[in-house]
Amino acid sequence: MSAILTPVGLLLIILAGYLFKRFGLFGQKDYRVLQTAEFNIVLPGAIVYSFATNPHDISLLLISVFVFLFAFIPIVFIFLATRKRNVTDRAFLMLNGAGFNLGCFSFPVVQSFWGAGAVVPAAMFDIGNCVMVAAGTNVLTQQLLHIQPGKTLAEQHAGSVPTLPYEKPKDRDAKRLARRALLRTIGKSFFGSVPFDTYLLMIALTVAHLKIPDWIASITQPLNGANALVSMLMVGMLMDLPQSKHDVKEVMAVIAWRIPFSVAFALISWFLLPFSASIRAVMVICALAPIAIFSTLFTDKVLGNAKLAGFSLAITAMISLVMMAFAHALMGV
Repeated sequence: MSAILTPVGLLLIILAGYLFKRFGLFGQKDYRVLQTAEFNIVLPGAIVYSFATNPHDISLLLISVFVFLFAFIPIVFIFLATRKRNVTDRAFLMLNGAGFNLGCFSFPVVQSFWGAGAVVPAAMFDIGNCVMVAAGTNVLTQQLLHIQPGKTLAEQHAGSVPTLPYEKPKDRDAKRLARRALLRTIGKSFFGSVPFDTYLLMIALTVAHLKIPDWIASITQPLNGANALVSMLMVGMLMDLPQSKHDVKEVMAVIAWRIPFSVAFALISWFLLPFSASIRAVMVICALAPIAIFSTLFTDKVLGNAKLAGFSLAITAMISLVMMAFAHALMGV
């Protein structure tokens, strides 16, 4: 029963955040306070706690390689399939159609299914996922659609074009400056992400066989406990119901992209990957995860409005809950 109650509880927290906003207990922009806390304090603390309290086998980093592909491939497909749509719709689909919500949703679920030890392969799954959702997806979307970092599409007067205007540098100096600007953007996106930096540090400590002191686990334990609450409450505060038929179509499009890829990746994890049944079972559940929390952050930065991304996350979370419970019953691990 706890295996079902845990994710249901997460959905109720989302609902509470939404209702608190609707009844005026939270302001329209208050979610950004929790957004800052989640990505800079709470989620990094939960990552450190996971590594400090569970032994992580370096050989399981192979999981991260597969998952990087799981998070990368859908973006390429979405980009190619939506080349006739406007840049705003393309950006929304690319930012929300790929990646997995692991630390805030899947970790509690797999722990309720199989205990604390299940968090170890889930964390390795999240390392490959984090490369994309914490920075890679945003960088790839900006580069493919020629979106200027630091400005919303409205500020760049996006209009109805498939990609923003872009003039390729022709002379040598201009090309060199463009490459430097690109490298700065990529470096800032990746190394400016505190969760990504935290994972890099944890991997380095694991490779060096250095144990994280117990006192660090004690300090980060409250952050680990607060992770699900803060992230789901933030989603409820930022989300809003679709305002038009176009919004409904966009949410349906995200679902239509995510479900086939999620099921395909779950099947690949269970039938094709070279791991034990217990590890493959955790990977199946993680592959069925909803939209990543980071998607709401980047949708807010690129589109200037994360409400529809928050609603999409809530809907995909409900769908994921059903698929996870069904997959768990089928696997019988």
